[in-house]
Amino acid sequence: MNVLAKRLAFVLAISILFRPAAAPGRIQHIPPEQPELNVIIPQSRAMAFTAEKTHAVEITGVEVLIDILESTAVTTIEIRLHNGTGRRQEAKLVFPVPAGAVIRGFTYDGPGGPVTAEVLPLEEARRIYDRLVASIRDPALVEFVGYNLIRSSVFPIEPGGDQKLRLTYEHILDIDGNRIDYALPRTESLSYSVPWKFTANITAKHPISTVYSSSHEINVNRISETRLSVTVVEAAVMEPGPFRLSYLLQENGVTASMFAYPDAAVGGGYFLLLAGLPAAVPQNADAAAIKREVTLVIDRSGSMRNDKIEQAKEAALQVIAGLREGEAFNVIIYSNTVERFSREPVIKTSRTEQAARRYVETVTATGGTNIYDALLAALTQAPSEGMLPIILFLTDGLPTIGRTSETAIRRLATESNPYSRRVFTFGVGVDLNAPLLEKIAADSRARAEFILPGEDVEVKVGRLFKCLSGPVLSDPELTVSAKDGQAAAGRTRDIIPSTLPDLFEGDQLVLLGQYVGPEPVTFNVSGNYFGRERTFRFTFDFDKASEKNGFVARLWAGRKIAEMIDAVRQAGADAAASVDDPKLRELISEIVRLSTEFGILTEYTAFLAKEGTELADSEELSHRAAEALESSAMRKRSGLGAVSQSRNLIRQKEQKVLNARNYYLDAAMKPVSIQAVQQINDRAYYRRGGRWVDSRLVNQRTEVKPARVIEFGSEEFMKLVRRLAGKNRQGCVALGGDVLLLFDGEPVLIKAPKND
Repeated sequence: MNVLAKRLAFVLAISILFRPAAAPGRIQHIPPEQPELNVIIPQSRAMAFTAEKTHAVEITGVEVLIDILESTAVTTIEIRLHNGTGRRQEAKLVFPVPAGAVIRGFTYDGPGGPVTAEVLPLEEARRIYDRLVASIRDPALVEFVGYNLIRSSVFPIEPGGDQKLRLTYEHILDIDGNRIDYALPRTESLSYSVPWKFTANITAKHPISTVYSSSHEINVNRISETRLSVTVVEAAVMEPGPFRLSYLLQENGVTASMFAYPDAAVGGGYFLLLAGLPAAVPQNADAAAIKREVTLVIDRSGSMRNDKIEQAKEAALQVIAGLREGEAFNVIIYSNTVERFSREPVIKTSRTEQAARRYVETVTATGGTNIYDALLAALTQAPSEGMLPIILFLTDGLPTIGRTSETAIRRLATESNPYSRRVFTFGVGVDLNAPLLEKIAADSRARAEFILPGEDVEVKVGRLFKCLSGPVLSDPELTVSAKDGQAAAGRTRDIIPSTLPDLFEGDQLVLLGQYVGPEPVTFNVSGNYFGRERTFRFTFDFDKASEKNGFVARLWAGRKIAEMIDAVRQAGADAAASVDDPKLRELISEIVRLSTEFGILTEYTAFLAKEGTELADSEELSHRAAEALESSAMRKRSGLGAVSQSRNLIRQKEQKVLNARNYYLDAAMKPVSIQAVQQINDRAYYRRGGRWVDSRLVNQRTEVKPARVIEFGSEEFMKLVRRLAGKNRQGCVALGGDVLLLFDGEPVLIKAPKND
């Protein structure tokens, strides 16, 4: 058959395949002798959908380039296909897109002139979905019900060969005040195994304050005040779920926006407050108004010999060199005793820098580890007036000299810190007290870093110090008021973090919490802004709160669980502490409750995902979690297992991005993820007995009898899916197998396709 004949045959096939349904809203059943072949929905499954289940065509990778100009996005998607069979294949592309999308280009590397693609309006897209569901009967097809579709065809894909498709479409983005939102729909299924690489270039007429993604960890490269380039980090290319990206246009000083998720169970819902800094130093601000005073505290005990002490010395010299003229520094060296470069911080000049270099270069490693006295000396030295006081505290061991009590040392950061110095701690190796270093940092508005054997001390210290450049807002405080400025008692609760961090150049603030009632709320952020006291006021109402913002509640729950785990872990500083303490028992019960409800699991609650775990027995679950927390979180204070717990906990306490796979590091620092729990928008589902069960039903003491049983592909099924799509929850139907969910207050069982 020649190329023209093939194309005529293809046109005829398409006209048959996509002819209108017999009646609007009803499934037009396809006879078994006319199966669909190689229907590709790149966002949904690695293999093409076929009624024959032959999986002839595979999607091997996707690269996405997004060009955003103001509120218009042009998205170019390159899809790589592989034909694993011994014969030519044709692939039919069905691509879900946002409303209003317009095709700007469609090409592939095949022979024979131009190809066409078209955007189907919502009603026609609905009929296509109905037909595909009826003929192929694959649950993953229904994930994008409610979206418009682009359709086309690719031929040929040679035997054993590869093919590339390039699709470009344009659409108008959603705008909420000063925030512009982009989203590319993709499956939330953990079984999806296609790598997606994203690059987004953002250009605006006005300065861009910050850019944020709740779905993927990103790197941001600022090209100018009005241009940014964003890439998804390599570790996140396999992450499932839609790709979300938002950016804020700069306003006067600190800029903020809000995402809200309604939940009657908490009396209002959950919110995420996103705040960003100016793209550049304001013209009326003194660039050096907030100077830094940096004190380096270096452990020179015997265990620091060789590479570690040399790297620590190089790190100290790098930090001093990185300070601006007029900023201040000091160097404190400790082992059995404590020695200082100067009794108090000195102003950086070429002379003081050279003197510090000579001092640091002569340091050698010997003796024990007197952490208490070294930290006390750093905290109580006379301050440099008008500067942000920072301590970089480095140790590779447990306290062995002087006061060695963990409780006594960690109290220093609060009770003996008269000048509110920020203590950034660096733990070198694993023979150290990880919870202690974490607590010292957290209590002083700083953070802890852990440097594993083989990692470079100089690189880690230098990387963090680079993040501390250009203080913009120091000592920030948050208050909440009503729109009229009066106190708004009881309108918000459980705001995380409760103590706001200092904000440096390029930083953003992500606050999570619960709101009560629908009335507007004003968030007041006060602090030292470029050397002057300022208050920024942001008033938000909750009329745009949406179940589609399910990520907000999930991020809040992740941080809340981390806070409670940290409280239990820090209780282990007292050797006599026990999980039998009523306060700890209450915390552990709440950890289990939130973990179960939201499907957010950690190394202490991973057992919740295991088949056979009776989730209705809350007392037994709390007991098992208490055992794990006591044996690991409370009792493991040093070693590799303690450091891995600290890394997990820091990551979760600072979480800005969803952790759909429940990723964490085990005691051997090996990555672990959990497949038997799925997070779908704002709901969680557990794999139990070959069926997926809604977390709100999985903990029932008696077997849940479904009020309705709905067969896959039926008219009732499609009606249910469309109602779920209204709240962005239709992904639960694509999990595979039977699904038991709570819908309209009653349990509903969706039966999987009989050919599943």
